[in-house]
This record gives sequence, C-alpha cells and structure tokens, in this order.
Amino acid sequence: MNKRDTLCLPRIRVFCSRLGLHICNCNTLTWGAKLPEPEVKTEVLHKPYLCHRKSKYGDMLLVHYEGFLGDGTMFHSSHIHEDKHPVWFTLGMREVIKGWDKGLQDMCAGERRKLTIPPALAYGKEGKGKIPPESTLTFDIELMEIRNGPRSHESFREMDLNDDWKLSKQEVIEYLRKEFEKHGYSANDTHHEEMVDDIFKKEDEDEDGYISAREFTFQHDEL
Repeated sequence: MNKRDTLCLPRIRVFCSRLGLHICNCNTLTWGAKLPEPEVKTEVLHKPYLCHRKSKYGDMLLVHYEGFLGDGTMFHSSHIHEDKHPVWFTLGMREVIKGWDKGLQDMCAGERRKLTIPPALAYGKEGKGKIPPESTLTFDIELMEIRNGPRSHESFREMDLNDDWKLSKQEVIEYLRKEFEKHGYSANDTHHEEMVDDIFKKEDEDEDGYISAREFTFQHDEL
C-alpha cells in the first residue's frame, strides 16, 4: 500500500460506512469528487386513475404500511400494530426515516409503492429494535390521504388566529388538533407538541418564539 492509500483509506472508510458501503478504496475515487448519494428504489404497485394532488414536502400524509427485513421477515405492520390504524406524519420533516421522505414524494392518494431503502437512509449502523445494524429494508406503503401540513403556504392564514402575521406554538398546536379531529382522528397533544417543537427549531430563525410569515415561507435546504 502506498503513502497515498495509507492517508486516504481511513477517511474513505468513514464516508463509505455512512453510505452503507462495505467495499471502498482510493483507486475508485477522485479527491474533490462528490460521493454518490444513496438511493431509494421505488416501485409503483398501484396508482389510481385520477390523481388530484401529489404529495410534496410539508404535506401531512396518512399511510398504511408493512416493513420487511432483507430475508423477507416482517418487522412491523400498521394493519396489526398501532391499533390497526394508519399513521400520520409530515413529509420532509424527519419524522420518519430519510428513505420515506425521499421515496414518498409526488405520490397520489390511493397509490401503493414498494420502497427498497439502503441502511444509510434507514437505521444505519445502529439498527433499531427488531432491525439489525446495516439492514436494507423493504416497505409496502399505501397513501390513504394528503392534507395541508404546518409548512404549507395555504395554511399560514388559517393558523394565524389573531392576524398578527406571526405564529405562536399554541396557534400551530390548535391547528393540528382541529385538522385531526375534523377528519375523525383523535387528537394527540404529545405528538402535536413534538411536531411543533421540530417546526420551531427549523423555522424560528431569530429564536423569538414566533414564526413570521417570512420565516414560514422560506425554502430551507433540508426540505
């Protein structure tokens, strides 16, 4: 091994482990070149004939799903767990694994997709619960419903109850509670508070405890 390889390999191994790669050496990479991003393999299992709206970052999605390990073992199903109810989450806000945020964009209500997600976009080197470290996961996901989420432009005025052009945490929580109850789902204040805390960490740039109209509509890189 030459001097260049000796200096290179430790750094490259770190990059490779983050991407879920097991084989990597300096001969295949160029200094200064950007390593390829891991990808989610997406297969459409069913798509409705009519699609009035497609999912985008900031939308709240209601999904039923089943998750499988690489050997085909099911590790979770919303049809069996969560009292057999579908689950809500906000797309692009890191409430779910990165593979979901990437693989469930531009999806129609009523559509079913199969996502094959590499470890770097799932639970990585740590694993979680029944999921071993460095696991590639497969999900069968059906999108039941799409709703305006806390980040959508259309929601700002509806959330701004006192018309002061800024949102308090209580205003956002109240909006979430009404949206859930309006569609027949029980309000979960603990979950709502966690969602709102995450929103404010990302949106409240001046940390004054409010989200202004400018902060709310600004396009963040992580979204």
